[in-house]
Amino acid sequence: MCKTISFNSWNNYFKAPFGALKVNEGADIKVIINDESVYSINLIIEKEDENLNCYEVKRINLEKEDDKVYKCKIEPLLDSGIYYYYFEVEVNRYGQNQKLFYGKVKQNGEACEYSFENLNKYQLTVYEENKVPDWFKEGVLYHIFIDRFNNGNRTGKPSNPKKNSFIYGNWDDDPMYIKDKEGNITRWDFYGGNLKGIINKLGYLKKLGVSIIYLSPVFESSSNHKYNTGNYKNIDPMFGDEEIFKELIDKANAKGISIILDGVFSHTGADSIYFNKFNNYDSKGAYDNEDSPYRNWYTFDDSKAGYKCWWGVNDLPDINELEPTYMDYIINDENSVLNKWTKMGVKGWRLDVVDELPDKFVTEFKRELKSTENDTVLVGEVWEDASNKVSYSQRRKYLLGKQLDSVMGYPFRKEILSFLNGEIASYQINDAYMSIKENYPPESFKSNLNLIGTHDVKRIKTELNEDKDMVKLAVLAQMTFEGVPYIYYGDEAGLSGGVDPDNRRTYPWKNEDNDMIDFYRNSIQTRHRIKSLLKGETKFIYTMDDDVFAYERLIDDENEDDCLIIINRSNDYKHIDFDLDYDLLDEIGIKYTPGDYGITLEKEDGKFKVDINPKSFMIFKMKHIKKEEV
Repeated sequence: MCKTISFNSWNNYFKAPFGALKVNEGADIKVIINDESVYSINLIIEKEDENLNCYEVKRINLEKEDDKVYKCKIEPLLDSGIYYYYFEVEVNRYGQNQKLFYGKVKQNGEACEYSFENLNKYQLTVYEENKVPDWFKEGVLYHIFIDRFNNGNRTGKPSNPKKNSFIYGNWDDDPMYIKDKEGNITRWDFYGGNLKGIINKLGYLKKLGVSIIYLSPVFESSSNHKYNTGNYKNIDPMFGDEEIFKELIDKANAKGISIILDGVFSHTGADSIYFNKFNNYDSKGAYDNEDSPYRNWYTFDDSKAGYKCWWGVNDLPDINELEPTYMDYIINDENSVLNKWTKMGVKGWRLDVVDELPDKFVTEFKRELKSTENDTVLVGEVWEDASNKVSYSQRRKYLLGKQLDSVMGYPFRKEILSFLNGEIASYQINDAYMSIKENYPPESFKSNLNLIGTHDVKRIKTELNEDKDMVKLAVLAQMTFEGVPYIYYGDEAGLSGGVDPDNRRTYPWKNEDNDMIDFYRNSIQTRHRIKSLLKGETKFIYTMDDDVFAYERLIDDENEDDCLIIINRSNDYKHIDFDLDYDLLDEIGIKYTPGDYGITLEKEDGKFKVDINPKSFMIFKMKHIKKEEV
C-alpha cells in the first residue's frame, strides 16, 4: 500500500534543523504527498502534563508549496521540555472525507500511517542551551574501583583494615562475597587498593591517553564499594586521607588529568554517622534517637526493618532528599559536601542512581556546582535514553539544560554488543544510535559516556566470549564514535569477569595483555590525532550488508580531514560499495607511521569499492581533490 505522505525526521529536506531544538529555535517542515486525494495537512504538537497525559499546544496548517510538497514552520517553543508531534492528513476519497494519522516508524525517522489509538508520535526535545566544558567532551575517561586498582603502600598491606573484614591473601585471588543464609553480607572483603596506588599509576594512565579519572565512592564506609556512605566529609581510612586525596588531585592535574567523584545521595549506610544503627559512631544517629539532627533525613515506619530502605536493602536507609537540612548539608552550606570537595579541586560529580533523586535536588546540585566552579561537569547514572526517562511516574528533565551535562551511555554498550554478538543487523544499530542522536541535545550527545563496561555489568571480554578480535572492534567503535570514551579499569589489560563480584577483579599488574593495552593506547592517539574523530558530527551509512557497520565523522574545517569508519563483525571477507561525496579515500592505521596510509582508493563508476577482512575494521581519511592538486 502506497503511503499517502512521505516525511523523514532524519532527513534535513523534511525537517531542518535535525533533532532537538533550543528554546529560541524554530524548525522548517516539509511533507511530500503521494496521493492526489490529499487536500489538507495539519501538524499537531503536544506536550505532557504532570500525569504524562498529552495535550495539544499547537496546530499548524501546512501550506502548499507545489503540487507535491506541503510546508510549514514551527515557531520557537519557549518552554523547555519533551514535545510530541504527528500529522493529521485530510483526504477526499470516493466523495468522502477522511482523516489519516501519520506518526513515526518505530525503527527509524520515516512516517507511517496509524490508527489514532495506536499513534506513535515523533519526539521533539526542546532544551535550554548548556555548554559542556571541552576538557570533558574531548577527554577519555577511566573508571577506577579503588580497592581493586592498586595498593601504593611500600609494604603492600592494606591501610587501616576494618573490624570483622576479610583481607585477601593474594592480589590476584578471585573476589567473593561472604554471606549468611538470608543472603546478607556478614564480612566485607578487601584487597587494599588505595589513593596512593592511583598516584603511583598516574604515569601509566597518562601514557594510555586518559584525561579524566572517575573514582568509585571515596568516602568513609564499611564496604569495599562505598555505596553505603558512612561519612560524606571523610575519605575512607583504607583509601587514605584528605592530604593524600589533595595530592592525587594536584599530581593528576599536573598531568592534565581531572578527577570526578561518585556522589551517592539517595541513601546512606545504616552504619553511618547519620543513621548509626550499630553505634559505631559517637553521634546522635537517627536510628534510635528522635532528637537526632539527622532524624528527618529518613522515614521510619512499621515495616520489618522499621524504616524505609533503598530497594528493600536494610543496610541502605532511604533519604528524604528534599529535607532542607539534608539539602543544606549536601549542597547549599558554604562547607557542604559538594562545596568542600569541589573547592579542593574535584572537576565533576557522577550522581549515582539519579532517577532516585528528585528533579529539584538535581537542579540545585547543578546550580551550586556551577556557581562554585563553572568549569565542572555533572554526570548521571541513567541506563536508558536519558532524554525521555520516566521515573516514579514522572518524566525526567535530565538533558533540558539545568541538570545533567552527561549520562552513562548504556544504550551505546547495549547496541554495540548486540551487533557484535550477531543479535541485530548493521541497519538496526544505525537506527538505534540515530534515535539517541535525534533525541539528545547536541552537547549532550557529544558528552555522552560511551561505555562498554562498568562495575555493574559483565566485562566486555566476557560478553564477547573471550574473542579478542571482537573486543578490539568494540573498543575501536568506542574510540571513533561521537561522545566521550569510558574505560573500566582493567578492560584495557584483558580482564574477564561475569556478574558482580567477578567484574570487580583486581587490576592484573605484571600479567597484563600488553597487546590490548597497545591497542587502547593507539586507538586513543588516533582519536586525538584526527580532529574529526574528536569533534566531528556523525553520519551513519546503510551498507546493505548486515555484518558491516559504517559511519562518517565530519568536521566543518577545510584544514582537517573527514573520516570513514568500517567495522566487519563476520568471519568472512566483505566487499562494500560506498557512494560518498569525496574524490579519494586514504586508509590509516591506529598505529601511526608518518607517510604510511595503507591503500588509497579512487572512485570506480562513481563509487568507492572496499574489501575488508574478517572481524576487522578500516579507517579512511576522506579527501576532496583541490584544483592545484590536479
